[in-house]
Amino acid sequence: MTASRTVHRILATTDVHSALGAGASFLGHLHEARSDSLLVDCGDFFEGTGYYRLGRGALERDVLLGLYDVIAPGNHGWAHYFEPALHQRTVCANAVDDPTGNPLFRRLHVVEIGGRRTAVTGVIGLQAFGSIPISQRMGQRAVDPVKALRELMLAHHHEVDSWVLLSHSGFEEDLGLAEACPFLDAIFAGHCHSDHTGPTHIGSTLILKGRELGVGYAVATHAPDRWAGRTALFSDTADTTPSVLPPELASVRDRIAALDAQLAEPLGQIAEPYRNEQLDRRALAQNLADRLRSGLGRDAVVLNETALRTTVLGEILTTGDLLAIEPFANSLVEACIAPAHRHDTEALLSHLTERVGPLVTSPDPLPSGLTSVLTTDYLADSGLGGRTRPVGLSLGSAIRSTLTNGDDQ
Repeated sequence: MTASRTVHRILATTDVHSALGAGASFLGHLHEARSDSLLVDCGDFFEGTGYYRLGRGALERDVLLGLYDVIAPGNHGWAHYFEPALHQRTVCANAVDDPTGNPLFRRLHVVEIGGRRTAVTGVIGLQAFGSIPISQRMGQRAVDPVKALRELMLAHHHEVDSWVLLSHSGFEEDLGLAEACPFLDAIFAGHCHSDHTGPTHIGSTLILKGRELGVGYAVATHAPDRWAGRTALFSDTADTTPSVLPPELASVRDRIAALDAQLAEPLGQIAEPYRNEQLDRRALAQNLADRLRSGLGRDAVVLNETALRTTVLGEILTTGDLLAIEPFANSLVEACIAPAHRHDTEALLSHLTERVGPLVTSPDPLPSGLTSVLTTDYLADSGLGGRTRPVGLSLGSAIRSTLTNGDDQ
């Protein structure tokens, strides 16, 4: 933040997930807002579209460094938050080095907002932390957010007038945080992917969330007796927001346009019933699981619905469509089932659902006595102990074949 910049409010985004399409028109609004706003993000700025898969996070990194003042880490793109320049902007109170207990990030950023000395911190929810690929969080752990926040407040309460939290936990979890930590003046929520945006008050604590995928934002300012806030869509101000970007981001839109050409590459005609429809990701996952079981001759297939994203499909499947549907580069593997779960499939599915979210299986229900299942490498690592054998097929390839009936023309 430059010395000449006076901040009167906080503007927050969350779960942008590399939504840089249409030239990322929200960037112009953020640049304009920087004149009097502290710009913050509540995590998951990375991963979710072909812009990330093709650009490897470089565009997102440049945007965060060029526009944002403070960011909280999300489970998606976790490793990026340890890159030196981004690490300097990241705050998180409850992610620690497992052997030593030392914080992985700065715990606190103090800034004057509207004449008040304001502490800005962050947390990552335990469920969100648990969904980070194991290889990215080896030797790390997340401690109870409530405990971490209370300890932070006791150590710094005499230094600040207000407490603001950037939370990557989910809106419902943040309601609980507000009850347990009434010293928090405002909580900007993230991670939940819901239409519930607030603003909501729990006691004197304000909870609010901007719309995901670069669609909207949340704003909070200090009123005479407590913090007040609102949410809005970037499109609401599109007619009045300049499209100019700071010099360090001058090339961003050109680089987005270059990726657009790659993402427009056609991959085949879309098969019925997916053509000209909003994709039902659960129906696709079920169809995919059934096709994989019969086509590869496996006893059972288990897929996590969250491995897929929804999008609107037209007549032709493009590279952009495919990378939007499967943005995480999952591979398919044969994963061993632990002996304790081989004859209790309900317990197995409950165990997996708790870690990765809703599942589809083929067959349904799963038969007893399974020793292995075909699944994604992410699900295997997250819930099956990583005991796997590759099958030489990516999830994206299987999806492409399903959506086009194998038509590569």
